[in-house]
Amino acid sequence: MTNKLVLFGAASLTGLAAVQAQEKPNIIYIMCDDMGYGDLGCYGQQYIATPNLDRMAAQGMRFTQAYAGSPVSAPSRASFMTGQHTGHTHVRGNKEYWPSGGRIQYGNHSDYARVGQEPYDPNHKIIPEIMKEHGYTTGMFGKWAGGYEGSASTPDKRGIDQFYGYICQFQAHLYYPNFMNRYDPSRGDEGVVRVLLEENIPHPMYGNGYENRPQYTADLIHQEALAWLDKQTSDKPFLGIFTYTLPHAELIQPEDSILLAYKGHFCKEKTYGGDAGSWYNPTDIAHAQFAGMITRLDKQVGEILDKLEEKGMTENTIVIFTSDNGPHEEGGADPTFFNRDGLLRGTKRSTHEGGIRVPFIVRWPGTVEAGRVSDHQLAFYDILPTFCDIAGINGYPEAFVNKKLKGDCFDGLSFYNELTGKPQETHDFLYWEFHETNMMALRMGNWKMVVKNGNCMLFDLVNDIHEDTDVAAKYPEVVQKMKEIIHAQHTNSDLFKVTLPTL
Repeated sequence: MTNKLVLFGAASLTGLAAVQAQEKPNIIYIMCDDMGYGDLGCYGQQYIATPNLDRMAAQGMRFTQAYAGSPVSAPSRASFMTGQHTGHTHVRGNKEYWPSGGRIQYGNHSDYARVGQEPYDPNHKIIPEIMKEHGYTTGMFGKWAGGYEGSASTPDKRGIDQFYGYICQFQAHLYYPNFMNRYDPSRGDEGVVRVLLEENIPHPMYGNGYENRPQYTADLIHQEALAWLDKQTSDKPFLGIFTYTLPHAELIQPEDSILLAYKGHFCKEKTYGGDAGSWYNPTDIAHAQFAGMITRLDKQVGEILDKLEEKGMTENTIVIFTSDNGPHEEGGADPTFFNRDGLLRGTKRSTHEGGIRVPFIVRWPGTVEAGRVSDHQLAFYDILPTFCDIAGINGYPEAFVNKKLKGDCFDGLSFYNELTGKPQETHDFLYWEFHETNMMALRMGNWKMVVKNGNCMLFDLVNDIHEDTDVAAKYPEVVQKMKEIIHAQHTNSDLFKVTLPTL
């Protein structure tokens, strides 16, 4: 086991040697939004069709103990990008910049003049910067949530060669918005720009008439991603980061064959009255909408896999699919109806298992054994060192640490060996904190500590996966050890404050 009280881990020398002997593989990382652990057929879902993701799992490896970086969007993405857990990374919550930035008029609609979230620390290297420096073409399509428009941390400034999607995760709640963001030098962009959705603007943003907006961003993002993928060649490796927004609220989509297959399908439907403040429009078929959004996402994943096959890139491309956190209840979503938590306690915003344990599927034909199920414990901050191993990038983490940035570090542990069937080093612990609900969590082997408002609960996940029985009083020595780890791993943040347990 690795000693995570030491800030630096070590890349697998065995893995590096293996990769250096071959052509650098391509990498596609697909991270959807707010999908629960139990939302896919291959994870036990019985009501929603996911044939392509089930096929991907059958052709690759399905992880049963994979964890997001955080129970909400922005810090979870930060953990992935930075290779840091939320006790170290700068972005630990959904700090917004749109409320104070003024307004812009688009036709009859007023929209925010500045959108986005707290920026990633520009002094700490993130995944696309590392990969680009080592010869990879980088494209990102979907949600950014790593800075606001005009900040020091936008895709064009952080190693992304081409971007299309949402800078702002609040804007990403809308599937028929007024504009999208783009960075594409081939179209003359010198930085991130706004692209007006001209066909949407004439119609209302909320209420009657909203359904007449025709430009559906989940489709637009996917089309841009496919077009970018189609341009890639075998001459240069590529990293595609596809941060698709499905199935996040709002619950809406085109009324095509996908939705119609579920409309009227459920004996018990759910109505939702809308929320004008969040711009979530009403729906009287929330169950059908949600199921259709999952299936729509599944179809898009299938088209990505088919594109790789068409281009003859299947065996030299590793594809990863996951979700940024657990299931949501916004916009009329109903996790209980779909058993979306996969028998796990908690949803989005909770550091219980349901808020952070996520589906995680890896396909790499010829390298990753088909049909394998892994119980290796990993978290999003492990992805950066794993990408380094896959690409044969030497020197992680020392090569990327900024010695001028106080406390700069990386927390991840490569799981490359797990993918390739070699002996895999394991974490001593995994760590989370989230200021909005004042919660923390630590997993140490089969022990799980959840801290809320400074109060500790201890669970034995082997015998109590739903975290129903607090056994803290029975194992005080375990509690004390885990408290000490929490105190050692947490660095203070003026922006995102949590209450630590007393020692």
